[in-house]
Amino acid sequence: MFPERFNTLPAYAFPRLRALLDVHEGGGEAVHMTIGEPKHAFPVWIGDIIAENIGDFGRYPPNAGTPELRQSICDWVMRRYNVPLVAETQVCNLNGTREGLYNAAMALVPEQKNGRPPVIAVPNPFYQVYAVAAVTVGAETVFVPATRENNYLPDYAGLGADVLNRMAAAYVCSPSNPQGAVASREYWAELIGLAEKYDFQIFADECYSEIYRDAPPVGALQVAHEMGADPERVLIFHSLSKRSNLPGLRSGFVAGGPQSLHRIKQLRDFSGAPVPMPLQVVSARVWDDEDHVVENRRLYREKYVIADEIMGDLPGYRAPEAGFFLWLPVGDGEAMALKLWKETGVRVLPGAYLSRDVNGANPGANYIRVAMVAPKNEMRRGLLALRDGIQN
Repeated sequence: MFPERFNTLPAYAFPRLRALLDVHEGGGEAVHMTIGEPKHAFPVWIGDIIAENIGDFGRYPPNAGTPELRQSICDWVMRRYNVPLVAETQVCNLNGTREGLYNAAMALVPEQKNGRPPVIAVPNPFYQVYAVAAVTVGAETVFVPATRENNYLPDYAGLGADVLNRMAAAYVCSPSNPQGAVASREYWAELIGLAEKYDFQIFADECYSEIYRDAPPVGALQVAHEMGADPERVLIFHSLSKRSNLPGLRSGFVAGGPQSLHRIKQLRDFSGAPVPMPLQVVSARVWDDEDHVVENRRLYREKYVIADEIMGDLPGYRAPEAGFFLWLPVGDGEAMALKLWKETGVRVLPGAYLSRDVNGANPGANYIRVAMVAPKNEMRRGLLALRDGIQN
């Protein structure tokens, strides 16, 4: 009744985690450090804008975003990356990045590449939607390790010519989830050059781009523009969830070449659910404002300092460059997650739940992912308990 290829998908990470932990009592007051749901305050004027436009819940919203919203996105991309975009043809509003990352494969990956089944390359560990998108379109998923040895960024250039000749798309997350690594200008340039040579597209998941320690992470579209690459080569995906602490707003965008955006918008016309009008008005205002983003980044920088102070002496600790996760080596990640819950009440995510076994090896199996989204005092309490639980 259902396609057999879906049988290859493991259980989603968070139901799997609940099955592991919820049959046991927690060892103390619960501290939730599993899901990356921002807890910092969003701009106070959000509610006022929704109230002012509440009557527009009675209208069908434009599927790709209002002209004002798409222009605000283009203006932000220009300020942030110095890349000019045409609002009408190169941007589409999304219900968060997950929708776009999934539908891009549906809209753009061909049924065959050079006469053979296409390949979609995915970093391992990975955001689960990448693999589901590949399975949905019937592509062969090639999981490429993103480990400490390669700065937690997949080495797509190391794939064989047979795979590269069939590659239709490659997903990259920078700053990366779960490791907090940032793709350099050189990394993007090499990957874009590889995509030009073998004619595949890069789906750049950049939803953590505004949370960083020092320099702003360089963007994939930025480097492609500087290189003069094919405008269709790179698509970028951004969201207000992390940048602006608005995960429940479900508002983001995809931007790239006009041909790719035409196909994405065409698919969305039939199957997508547009963001409601009042929320599109809010989204435009939020993309226009940087003050709250600067404050948000300041709070995360304080959390980086706390994490370094508490966890810095743990063997293998590596401070994240960006994002809000710690990726901690602990031996057996699943066993450690269970131990920490039972002994301390802290809930973390086993790294294996974000990774796939390939040739008997799982690059996330020896790690846990820790989300630093709670208020500082709660986060400090959780990290202290984590440290003690890992060391004992």
